[in-house]
Amino acid sequence: MLALLIGVTFAVLLWEIADANSATSARRASRTALVEAGNLERLVLDFETGQRGFMITKREEFLQPWQAARKELPAQARRFIGAATSPEQRRIAEQIVQGVDSLVYDYSVPLVEAVRQGDPAASSLAATAEGKRRVDALRAQFDQYTADERGKLAAREDIAGANARRAVIAAGGGLAASTVLVAAFTVLQHRAVVRPVRKAAAAAGRLATGDLGVRIGPSKVAEIDALGVSFNSMAGSLQDSRRRIMESVEAVHRRTARDLHDGAQQRLVSLMIGLRLARELVPDTESSATELLDQSIADAKTAIDELRELASGIYPLVLTVKGLVAAVQDLASRCAIPAVVESNFDQRIPAAVESNAYFVVAEAVTNAVKHAQASRIDISLELEEALQIRVVDDGVGGVGAVTAGSGLTGLADRVAAFDGMVTVESPPGGGTTILARIPMPT
Repeated sequence: MLALLIGVTFAVLLWEIADANSATSARRASRTALVEAGNLERLVLDFETGQRGFMITKREEFLQPWQAARKELPAQARRFIGAATSPEQRRIAEQIVQGVDSLVYDYSVPLVEAVRQGDPAASSLAATAEGKRRVDALRAQFDQYTADERGKLAAREDIAGANARRAVIAAGGGLAASTVLVAAFTVLQHRAVVRPVRKAAAAAGRLATGDLGVRIGPSKVAEIDALGVSFNSMAGSLQDSRRRIMESVEAVHRRTARDLHDGAQQRLVSLMIGLRLARELVPDTESSATELLDQSIADAKTAIDELRELASGIYPLVLTVKGLVAAVQDLASRCAIPAVVESNFDQRIPAAVESNAYFVVAEAVTNAVKHAQASRIDISLELEEALQIRVVDDGVGGVGAVTAGSGLTGLADRVAAFDGMVTVESPPGGGTTILARIPMPT
């Protein structure tokens, strides 16, 4: 539309330029015709003046204007006819030239010869009246020719002016319409291209910081839509890969914790029982042996406790046996500061979600104990369409946002692997609230 509008506008301008050139040429031709008509009329008047002077004085020197005009008349007559601007004007010009020829050859030349020969009739009133009649008729034709030409010149100038005004209006309208179209195209381009590209750039930035749940919405622009589909496919693949890796790691953790509990821990328990039996068999009088056995029993108990703590850190046994709520309650009972757990469910949920939710709570609680200087922690677990985890402390606050390199990145990565998200509210001096939302698998 813009190209068509500009093309039409330029066509109008080119037409007006051509019309202006044509009008200029026509005005120039009309002025030339008027000049040639004036020159021919002047020669006729000079011719008639010379003739009259000779007739009155009978002296040859008064014929000089007559002779000069007679000599120039043929060439000027041709120029006069050639300068005609229309067939009608050419017809009038030819009639004028015929009248001039008749004046010269049918009246004036014979009259001058008669005067030279002394013919009394040549100087009569009738002869003089005939010359005046012929000259007056020619002057009337010249006046008609000049008036018609001036009228045509004025009409051409009026038409050229009107066309120029119309061209200016058309050009102004075309410029205004072009401006409107450019503005509309700019707005359309911003909505259809620039805004989606900015959204895609923002989504790419979030993806680069680890938010694998980010997606780009569909677009009416095919190229932007194709970019969004490719981006979403890449983000989905990365998210699936991370989920599989995390599920695999969680499985390894569960297996490792189970192996430690069922293997090494059981052997250490058996060893401690054996040491206790051996201690009962050794008399108290053997002080060196009894002290060594007592120390060995204490070391075995310490090793069992440390191994149990290690296994719990890798993957709590209570999480495997009783589920998320019981595991979080057990975590709260072992917390260094008072921690209260509230939950609206007690049923089991998918193991991968349970394990990741538990470690989200564990990481949030650990951060609160180590850095928040809190005196109380409130833990809330709510299950509806999604699992919502809220960990609130009354500490010093001022925790930064979830960005690359921050202490909350691990939480965000865990939740993002399951299409979830983490938000943090931590005004300075107002405590910290960590909210995680994990959609339930269908």
